[in-house]
Amino acid sequence: MTDQPSAAHPPTVHPPTALDPVVQESTPSIIARSLRRAIASGDFPPGAQLGEAALAKQLGVSRGPLREAMQRLTQEGLLVSHRNRGLFVPELTPDAVADMYVLRTTIERAAIERVLAAGDRLACADRLDAAVARMAALSEQADSTDMVAADLDFHRALVEAAGSERLSRIHETVVVETSMCLRAMSSTYGPAEDRVTEHRELADAIRAGELVPAITALQAHMSDGLQRLTATAATSPE
Repeated sequence: MTDQPSAAHPPTVHPPTALDPVVQESTPSIIARSLRRAIASGDFPPGAQLGEAALAKQLGVSRGPLREAMQRLTQEGLLVSHRNRGLFVPELTPDAVADMYVLRTTIERAAIERVLAAGDRLACADRLDAAVARMAALSEQADSTDMVAADLDFHRALVEAAGSERLSRIHETVVVETSMCLRAMSSTYGPAEDRVTEHRELADAIRAGELVPAITALQAHMSDGLQRLTATAATSPE
């Protein structure tokens, strides 16, 4: 006979909960994130070699998880393998920088379209305004390091607002490469006031729900950044 729940003891029904399952991040993922941060911040500049033994000691991890993390970064293009030499942070050529900006523009345009079509544009604009305010507060600093970080946080917030994990994942790799460029060629960043104005125009267009002005502002901003970077790279001594 099949057991049936008695009328006196109905089956327990658990109410819905807002809690998400706790997902423990793997050691290779933690290491990969740490390495991305180090590359983006310029701790490992373009052309730097990453020695496995030294890194394992510095991070306090075994070589297995470190090797897996470095393989992930190689797949992302943030490290390159040279036969019989090891792993290096890639040098970013003018062609590579151009490709990077094409990809960034494509991803961020898609994010704008998603936010304005079905996202919470006001919440997005609030985050963008906060990033612009931070940029404005940093605009008087001679060192552009924090300004670059605030600039890139603006673009991260824009893509995150689209609600696409895949877009955000791909975008993060390109943002790390952008940070590498801007830190290696800090003199190309341009007047801070101009950067603040460009970002404010984009944030204002998103708040107003105006697709064409938002995309126009994005494309102008990206075109300006690409021209400054490639012009400097072309005139830099070998």
